[in-house]
Parts: sequence; structure tokens; C-alpha cells
Amino acid sequence: MRHEHWAGLDVCITGGLDRQGSGEGPLVVLLHGFGAPGDDLVALWRYLNIPDEVRFLFPAAPLKLDMGFGDARAWWMLDMERITKARAQGQWDALSEEIPRGLPPARTQVHDLLSLATETLSVPSRSLVLGGFSQGAMLSTDLVLHSEIPLAGLALLSGTLIARQEWLTRLPNRQGLPVFQSHGTDDPILAFSMAQQLREHIQTAGLPVSWVEFRGGHEIPIQVLQGLEAFLQSVLYPEVNSQK
Repeated sequence: MRHEHWAGLDVCITGGLDRQGSGEGPLVVLLHGFGAPGDDLVALWRYLNIPDEVRFLFPAAPLKLDMGFGDARAWWMLDMERITKARAQGQWDALSEEIPRGLPPARTQVHDLLSLATETLSVPSRSLVLGGFSQGAMLSTDLVLHSEIPLAGLALLSGTLIARQEWLTRLPNRQGLPVFQSHGTDDPILAFSMAQQLREHIQTAGLPVSWVEFRGGHEIPIQVLQGLEAFLQSVLYPEVNSQK
């Protein structure tokens, strides 16, 4: 494992033949959620049974939060009071229409990171998977819909629908892109019903979805990791999987 500072972001790189990102294998980039430490998702790669040549990159969000415990970061700030009120009143649809003020600059910064990482790490064409958890999943979706970066897949762990009109307009431009999506039926943070809405919009636009729902909350349980592992195998090594 090694650490770099690319595009203004601290990143952790692991996997590859030397477990520090060496080689020319595929690259999986995962963005953590709101309030999590920058290395929140790093341990996940150890649970995925995929070829050693696959590299992983975990960037730490640029905004530091004062939450009273350790390292807490965000890709953009949230109005937690307003979100809590909307959740209590069941007003998820209204929130899904909004474009968070900090979303465009976060999108630009991660886009710059991906461009630098794919060049520096010599990532083969269409061997990049982008994804994240919660706020990281939202940012990943938004970036994919605002760019033409060639991707093997998009992985959305406990994300939700935001910037509805922009996303629905742009989704058909990514027709055919494989998507992995997971969500807990009892998620108290981001409603399961909104994740279902997002899945329906993605599928309607022509993007195939590998869907994993689980009995649980805002988390990444073992069945999600198993689903993600199968998804990565299928999109990064389609020739091998087609022969099974």
C-alpha cells in the first residue's frame, strides 16, 4: 500500500502485483461517504477474491469536518437538519430534485484525479471501475453522467437519487454501461424506495443493473461484497466469464 497526493487529494493505492499499485492491470476507484475517514473503504479490497493484478485507489474527500471524533471528511457539505426534517416528513422526492452546491467542484476534482491516475498507473482502456458508498456513490454517478471517461462499470453502494433532471437527461448517454447497486431495506439514512427509483431510471435508460438488496441499514454487509466481487469479475474479465 502506498500514499500519494494527486489532484489536490490524498489517495491510498493498493493491489497490483506488489500490493502498491504496480503493473498494468485494471483500476477500481472507490469514494467514501459523508463523515467517514479518508481511509474508510481501504480494507474492502482484502475481502474481494479477484486477480492480484487489479489495483485499487481510495481518495480522501477534501473537506474536513468537526464531528468530535477522529478524521471525518466530506465531498460536499450537507444541511443535516433539513435532511432529517425531510426524512421525517417523507419528502425524499423534493430532495432528489436538488443539485448540492458543492457537487460540481467535487466532480471536477475527482475527474482530474481519474485522468491523472489512469495515465500514471497505465490503466488499459475500459478497465476502470468507479464507485463509492453513500455520498461517494452519488458523486460517482454524477461524474460518470457529466464525463466521457471510458469505464468498465459503475458501483453504487447505498447511494440515492439527486440532481434528478440532470441525471435523467444524461443517463441515456451511458447506455450499455454495467452498474452494480446495493441498498439496505431498513436504511435509516437514505430511503430504500429512492434507491429503487434510481435503479428503475438507470435500467430504463439502457444501463444493465446488478442489484443487491439486503435486510439491514446504511452499511456494506458480506452479501454486498460478494455481489461486488462478482460484478468486478464480470466487467473487468468479460471474456473469462463468458466461457463459464
